[in-house]
Amino acid sequence: MKSGFVNIFGRPNAGKSTLLNALMDEKLAIVSHKVQTTRHRIKGILTEKNYQIIFSDTPGIIEPKYKLHEKMMLAVKSALEDADVALLLVDIKEDWNECDKIFTALKLNVPSIVVLNKIDLASEDKIKEGIDFFSAKPYCKKVIAISALSGINKKKLINTILEYIPEGEAFYDGDDISDLNTRFFVSELIREQIYKFAQDELPYHTAVLIREYQEKTTLVKIVADIIVHRETQKGILIGDKGSMIKKIGTEARKAIEEFIQQKVFLELFVKVKPKWRENDMQLKEYGY
Repeated sequence: MKSGFVNIFGRPNAGKSTLLNALMDEKLAIVSHKVQTTRHRIKGILTEKNYQIIFSDTPGIIEPKYKLHEKMMLAVKSALEDADVALLLVDIKEDWNECDKIFTALKLNVPSIVVLNKIDLASEDKIKEGIDFFSAKPYCKKVIAISALSGINKKKLINTILEYIPEGEAFYDGDDISDLNTRFFVSELIREQIYKFAQDELPYHTAVLIREYQEKTTLVKIVADIIVHRETQKGILIGDKGSMIKKIGTEARKAIEEFIQQKVFLELFVKVKPKWRENDMQLKEYGY
């Protein structure tokens, strides 16, 4: 039996969440074309007869600008501390030197596999150039080229990872696919719709708090607050005659029903909490 933690690191929007979902064959991490969508460390537990791999999606590595960012970078730090293997994810269109600087600064002391992502958008020459560039780096044990969105060779990637996973007993029960509870995933699915429908910087100023999660005989009743900074943001999120909040609620309800495989009654409220991203107590209340 092999068992270990495989943690995914990279810049914002490299495709870490898409890769985690592809490896798990399950939507555990929300996905958006906007950067910095992932705010937590999200573990996916893949258990087979002869191995258990605990994958972690981590927030994109950034310079923190406020306390919420600092909490996000603490999630990256915790993933660095318990990794058995690091997957260093690179968008093939990114500045490789910048990625190299970030990966070098991580000071990794575990085997690292560089995963070149989005190769469906690159030429064969560009892919070869990327493989050669990262293969020469001291932290890199191996380079694998993939397209997380259009489909990965999961077996090949898992077999490569298993070369570096230590032998040991499983950390989690075989039925577990994550160490996070349903409320967390529900709040994330609501937040995903805010990223989808709200424009510009607004999604970065929002948090979601599940206030009620009741399993009734015919459905699950969920009441959630969407937290914003300012009254103007509240108005935008509610929309003309409630059009925006209705759209967010409808799509979130569908996503939650698909996730928990039950009918859902979802009620959303928008609340203003000025400077919540800088407030330790509020950050803790919202799960950061």
